[in-house]
Amino acid sequence: MSLAVAILIVVAATGIAIMVMLWVRRKAPDGSYFNDGDRAAGVFGVLATGFAVLLGFVVFLAFTSYDTARAGAESEARIVAQQVETAQLLPQTVSGELTAELVCYARSVAGVQWDRMQAGTLGEDLNPWATKLFDTLQRAKPTTPTEQAAYSKWLDERSAREEARGDRIHGAVGVIPSPLWLVLFFTSGLIFVYMLFFADSGERALTQALLMGTVVAVIVSMLLLLQFLNHPFHDGIGGLRPDAMERTLKIIDQELSPTQRQMQLPCDTRGNAL
Repeated sequence: MSLAVAILIVVAATGIAIMVMLWVRRKAPDGSYFNDGDRAAGVFGVLATGFAVLLGFVVFLAFTSYDTARAGAESEARIVAQQVETAQLLPQTVSGELTAELVCYARSVAGVQWDRMQAGTLGEDLNPWATKLFDTLQRAKPTTPTEQAAYSKWLDERSAREEARGDRIHGAVGVIPSPLWLVLFFTSGLIFVYMLFFADSGERALTQALLMGTVVAVIVSMLLLLQFLNHPFHDGIGGLRPDAMERTLKIIDQELSPTQRQMQLPCDTRGNAL
């Protein structure tokens, strides 16, 4: 969701709430519908506090998922660059092929895989190049101490890469369950209805509009923030983008020799297999 759309939603929701409040105010008694304003304010405080505590918990949950996805994307990109270096120490029979497949892996993450995360269609599908990398590695027959050490290191890096990938895609499906969303919207509706009973024909219209508008604007803004944190992969402001993996592709290109740069890759620029 873009920033402009979010602002439009907040303004529209606030405007509608203010119009409803002013319409109710026309027939409201002087002093509001409550005979005891202090008691009503106390009940509203309990309602607002419960909503704030729940909202704070959910925001913390969503932000943790957002930060985990961001850190996972950066770790995965860094490990891919390290694996390219490790591949150069493996037997020559698989070294070039592993290097090419790592480039395709990075292209796939920054290309088609990232698009599927944004669309929410990635699911539990594996990166196809991860399977090809494993199949290629099985043909490696390390003999020298250097090759054996590189082989062991590669396996460690592969496990770390898959763990980082899991952290990255974890945020693509959203972590806030439907019951929490239902409770948040239900509580928001209760607060809105409760605010209408504070309509007071004896107060100025501007004061009544400010009373309702500020509350609704804050609630809608917080719900939009939750939506943003729950689905962080998008093109809008603050959205997670494949910058780390794109930077890794540039690093890999700098690390490869002129001959390796001219090798035929088994994928296109988006990471699709040829």
